[in-house]
Amino acid sequence: MTYHAKRTKGAAGAKLFLTFHGTGGTEDQFHGFAEQLIPGAHVTSPRGDVSEHGAARYFRRTAEGVYDMDDLALRSRAMADFITAEQQAVKPPRTIGLGYSNGANILAAVAMRDAVLVDDLILMHPLIPFTPAPQPRLRGRRVLITAGENDPICPSDLTQALASYLTAQGADVQLHWHPGGHGIAQSEVTAVQNFLTA
Repeated sequence: MTYHAKRTKGAAGAKLFLTFHGTGGTEDQFHGFAEQLIPGAHVTSPRGDVSEHGAARYFRRTAEGVYDMDDLALRSRAMADFITAEQQAVKPPRTIGLGYSNGANILAAVAMRDAVLVDDLILMHPLIPFTPAPQPRLRGRRVLITAGENDPICPSDLTQALASYLTAQGADVQLHWHPGGHGIAQSEVTAVQNFLTA
């Protein structure tokens, strides 16, 4: 499975920065943001290949917050293969992933499957409405989760459950809350910047 993707070639020996858009977004949604966050990085932004009434997504769902788990497993494998190919092409010393909403969910699903692929994960408004299997290879991964306390799509208890799961696997987890909903607040942007410069 191949993805339509936007790529910025970075400097030799630079990090690889992967971005994943939200439902209805495109490969452009966070590509420029990643370029600004880490100047000189290799940036790759794949477009979701599932159409939900014309809106691009990374995997199917049957209702809001109800995932097609077989499809999620299939597409998580495909995305892991895509990431592996990108890494083989540029041989980065470190790989960073940033995803928002549906993009955060595919990134999290890949990490739960192939934990060693991405070193630093930025999950903005993720929703994992199931209990993941243990993944001990998440130990030492750096994870930033950003979320709105009043997000109608990603309930705060499920956000907290994901953070607790990742912490239990040994990941280094930071959780940033803002008082809003599903939109991205300026404080989240600052939290991402601080996470990457730490």
